[in-house]
Amino acid sequence: MQIETFDISGMSCDACVGHVTRALTGLDGVQSAVVSLDDHQAIVTYDSAVVTAAQMQEAVADEGYEAILRN
Repeated sequence: MQIETFDISGMSCDACVGHVTRALTGLDGVQSAVVSLDDHQAIVTYDSAVVTAAQMQEAVADEGYEAILRN
């Protein structure tokens, strides 16, 4: 398992957190996603053999938010 942190833009309320969380945890290979409105970030634990960071970013974008991978 790998852990990545994404900066999430566009979130303004708890419902936004729910949308981003469901987008990420709905992907095969994502074990968990902890999304913080206060920090505007998501910490994702995932299997890199199953899902990529780009796929996670696309899933978040499909919900209307932007996920930027931290280096």
